[in-house]
Amino acid sequence: MSPATEPNNGERWHVEPGDVLLVTDIQYDFLSGGRLAVAGGDEVIPALNRYIDEFVAHGQPVYATRDWHPAGHCSFHEQGGSWPVHCVAGTSGAEFSSSLKLPPDTTVISKATLQDQEAYSSFQGTELGSRLRAAGIRRVFIGGLTTDYCVLNSVKDARALGFEVFVLTDAIRAVDVRPGDGKRAEEEMARLGARFITLDSLSP
Repeated sequence: MSPATEPNNGERWHVEPGDVLLVTDIQYDFLSGGRLAVAGGDEVIPALNRYIDEFVAHGQPVYATRDWHPAGHCSFHEQGGSWPVHCVAGTSGAEFSSSLKLPPDTTVISKATLQDQEAYSSFQGTELGSRLRAAGIRRVFIGGLTTDYCVLNSVKDARALGFEVFVLTDAIRAVDVRPGDGKRAEEEMARLGARFITLDSLSP
């Protein structure tokens, strides 16, 4: 991790009004045994559960995004895409992990739902941006899978929309199709103005 992406340089943080937790793609196909398993993907769940507890305790919203592909989606190998078949809408692989303790009032955002459009960002082709604005959100806290695709692209769009962004460095993992993709993604997010935090820097 470069100095630019060191978690908050010792600065403390806490949840406050206008914050949202965005939990990205904790679905079985991205976890151990899944069709597109991410190395270490399961390891982010305990940390995310602690972040969820913190946001719930402060009465702030939790959003969960998911890939929700139609059969024959353009991202699949069979259609000339980059990935094996994964997260097909309604299948067990597309379900959120049962280990992820999402509160009952979690807002679920489905993305990449059109057969001919890839969408890594949680904002692309969804109502996420308008929902957050309507809810008076100013700061987006994002963790989940994967650092170099859905987290990175969601951070790009969140910053473009004017949100302050915090990346949960203890709750993200990269695909690293090319070695170092995850590190490069973190550096790009830092250049965009995202800040990097961990549970250890949470104010008591």
